[in-house]
Amino acid sequence: MIPILYEDGEALVIDKPARLPLERPRAGGASLADRISELRLGFQRDPVPVHRLDTDTSGCLLLARNPKALKRFNKAFEDRVVEKRYLGIVEGTLNDSEGTITLSLSKISSAEAGWRMIPAKKGKPATTHWRQIASAGGLTLVEFRPETGRTHQIRVHAASGLGAPLAGDPVYGNRATAPRTMLHAAGLVVPREGKSPVVALSPLPPDFAQLGFAHE
Repeated sequence: MIPILYEDGEALVIDKPARLPLERPRAGGASLADRISELRLGFQRDPVPVHRLDTDTSGCLLLARNPKALKRFNKAFEDRVVEKRYLGIVEGTLNDSEGTITLSLSKISSAEAGWRMIPAKKGKPATTHWRQIASAGGLTLVEFRPETGRTHQIRVHAASGLGAPLAGDPVYGNRATAPRTMLHAAGLVVPREGKSPVVALSPLPPDFAQLGFAHE
């Protein structure tokens, strides 16, 4: 069973395992879509993911339990009132202890390499706040708080903004430096009018500990 981090009548936050894609891959294999009925937990409808996490990314994923909740949560993300906290392991050491990366992003694709996101002046604006937490074995644990929610935002901002790609990132870094792209959705706060906010925290997974980061 996928761990539940938060549950009420309109929201579920699950602790998504790393390497589990949200949708069924073209090449086949397991996905969250195959297991969504497990997450009904007595409700008649399947819950619906409100936002996206990359296949490799672990941690907090919000699901809506009815269409009205989905609409409300979508608006919260669009209005940028959702607080998202990620923890990532980047290659190397950093000179600064904290900062803000503002790099607009655009999608490019080629037949040989597939698609990827790149910094581009004419791209969509993207902002990420970051701070250094710890370092070990030539790697650094970094907290990322994205203001925007662009595709691959943290991955590109780490590689091009910090100059230190996420360990294990096969697209923007070096696949050989870690068992996966080392990014974890550690915290989520979703405000709700007239109700207490949805608040979820996900502990660091074991593969972070294997690289020397057992605690934040």
